[in-house]
Amino acid sequence: MWSRPGFLIRRLHQINDALYFEECKENITPVQFGILTALSTNPWLDQKAIGRELALDRTTTAQVLSRLVDKGLVEVRVNPDDRRSRLSVITKAGLNIMRALQDSMWQSQARLLSPLSEAEKTVFMKLAAKVVQAHEDMDSA
Repeated sequence: MWSRPGFLIRRLHQINDALYFEECKENITPVQFGILTALSTNPWLDQKAIGRELALDRTTTAQVLSRLVDKGLVEVRVNPDDRRSRLSVITKAGLNIMRALQDSMWQSQARLLSPLSEAEKTVFMKLAAKVVQAHEDMDSA
């Protein structure tokens, strides 16, 4: 198993999530945190744009947004330019919880990469980004 990239990536994802939940004591998942982050920098995104930003399918995006709305962290409105579309914006409560979790989230990321030297972290991030970008480029072609 340890020679299979898919296995290692899945385990790394599991470890990442476990570290995130150890550090971030609020009831916000990493994907929810990602959506809040996207909306904090790009208010009034539609569901399709949010999904693209986080590489989420339509159903997952809708479900996560619904949970964030239920928690009062996101507001959703009908797009006045396309009534079939919904636009989302982070609320003050969403910004507050995101800010409260920011340091903990970064701490979880630091713990994830802590077995690596600074040089190895740089190489790891470059290689991970290269693999992801290459596959995204293939998907869009």
